[in-house]
Amino acid sequence: MGIEHHDLVHEFPEHREKIHALKMSNAHFAKLFDAYHVVTKDVERLEGEGVPVSDEVLENQKKERVQLKDQLYSMLVA
Repeated sequence: MGIEHHDLVHEFPEHREKIHALKMSNAHFAKLFDAYHVVTKDVERLEGEGVPVSDEVLENQKKERVQLKDQLYSMLVA
């Protein structure tokens, strides 16, 4: 089974240009973007490599990713 990628441009392809513009012009957006990327990469690594991790840890990381994505999306559509 393949791992579904959740990078922000993949999640919101219609906002590709705005994502880039905000990363360059908005420090808060850039910080959230970087945090989202780190959490996403870690979740995908844990799922893809079968790294032993508790369900609680993985669930908490996924919740953090969703919260970051919600914040980023709010900034994209503002």
